[in-house]
Amino acid sequence: MTHAFTLLLGSPVLVAVVLIAGIGGTFQYGFNISVLTSPSVYIKELVNRTCVERYGQSLEAWELSLIWSFTVSMYCIGGLFGSLGAGHLAAAYGRKRCLLLNNVVAICGAVLMLLSKTAQSFEMIMAARFIYGINAGVALTVHTMYVLECTPKRLRGMVGVSIAGFVSLGKFFGQLLGISEVMGTEDRWPFLLAFSGVVGFLQLATLPFLPESPRYLLLERGDRQGCEKALQQLLGPGGGLSVEAEVEDMQAEHSALRGVKSHSVLELLTSRSVRWQLLTVIITFTTLQLCGINAVYLYSFDVFRAAGIPDYNLRYAALGTGLCEICTTVACGIMIESSGKRVLLIRGYLGMAAALLILTITLYLQTYVSWMPYCSMVLIFTFIFFFSSGPAGVTAPLPGEIFSQSYKGAGFVVACTLNWAGLFFVGMVFPLIVEHLEYFCFLIFFFFCFCSGVFVWYAVPETRNRSAIEISAEFDRMHSKGKTAPESKTNTIYLTHTQTGQATKL
Repeated sequence: MTHAFTLLLGSPVLVAVVLIAGIGGTFQYGFNISVLTSPSVYIKELVNRTCVERYGQSLEAWELSLIWSFTVSMYCIGGLFGSLGAGHLAAAYGRKRCLLLNNVVAICGAVLMLLSKTAQSFEMIMAARFIYGINAGVALTVHTMYVLECTPKRLRGMVGVSIAGFVSLGKFFGQLLGISEVMGTEDRWPFLLAFSGVVGFLQLATLPFLPESPRYLLLERGDRQGCEKALQQLLGPGGGLSVEAEVEDMQAEHSALRGVKSHSVLELLTSRSVRWQLLTVIITFTTLQLCGINAVYLYSFDVFRAAGIPDYNLRYAALGTGLCEICTTVACGIMIESSGKRVLLIRGYLGMAAALLILTITLYLQTYVSWMPYCSMVLIFTFIFFFSSGPAGVTAPLPGEIFSQSYKGAGFVVACTLNWAGLFFVGMVFPLIVEHLEYFCFLIFFFFCFCSGVFVWYAVPETRNRSAIEISAEFDRMHSKGKTAPESKTNTIYLTHTQTGQATKL
């Protein structure tokens, strides 16, 4: 672990790629998930006041709730559109240029947010949420592709966790900036919602100084000279990482995939050679939204209140949960190179399942036992620990690791589509589930976490320090029944190159 961290610090341009891509990438996704909670009261007042001025009547409670739900959901709809087009845009314009253009989208959304209160138009907020969704949908896919393709195999696990780390950081900043001492006031909430434009401008000003993805240049553009130049910038002269070894490794994959075109989403869904990789992505990304993390955050207020924390201090307790998620994600990045990603996933899922089961019992008993809310509080932080130290950090980069270059774009489209569809489903259905089941809803989430842990245990190989084609070969070995699929021949070719010394692994 220490050696990997030293190698990363020895490549300052790679560190800059991680930071700059993250700020304008998954940070935006996390920020816009949490930022709407604080100014919700003021936005609802704007909606009601606008309708009174336009139509001369005040909205009923159910009408206001419907408009608010639609405003929140526009983010998911925009994110779905952004995810569906991200793979094509990244292939057509390159990872770096796609991220640059994506910042213009964020700035446009910020302008609408900034002017919405002055214009007395809640429709501008809806439109801005949709635009922010497009920005986040593209960022989720392209940021992940760009960072992983710029990173050597030996550091890919540690750097991959940064993708989830910036999601957690974005959520925390949404909570932090939303408190009344900062921007969570009636006068300053438009500036709070427009903060994504500042972040987008920051990446727009700094990203042009960084290189394009070396893997994209070589494997999709056939530009070996540009690939070597980009790697020299990223790894540096004294970083302890070999540019020649990386180029040879990519060249071997390029030779193995020569003549193999980039596959569409439909081809990915129907291909037998990558069905276990596809199933892994479907299960892990579905569980990421249905693991109960939103329910835990929702019930944390009730638990903290029952434990004696005053209502005016609940927002600071919520900041504590966000800070816990950030710290644990950082710890995941430190542990991942020594423990492996498969172990973190299994331990995370099963730990979350156990925490949810016991949390359900403690919530049931807290009206009968005076000290039980304190046990529930500990279990909330325990759940966040297992979530952040496993699934949150490992799941996001998974499609970029288990799919070869020809399936990678389609794999990210499927993964991000599932993520946005799950987020939309949870946003629309979750309140009804809580209303009818209350804390027994955690038993549903327990089922998803437990089943996902068992699936990873029996069906997913370790991916640490392995190339995508080596991982594909391992999937074939684990699940083959004595018959090799025709489409897996590229795996055999690549392994032949590796065994004869034509590809050097880090």
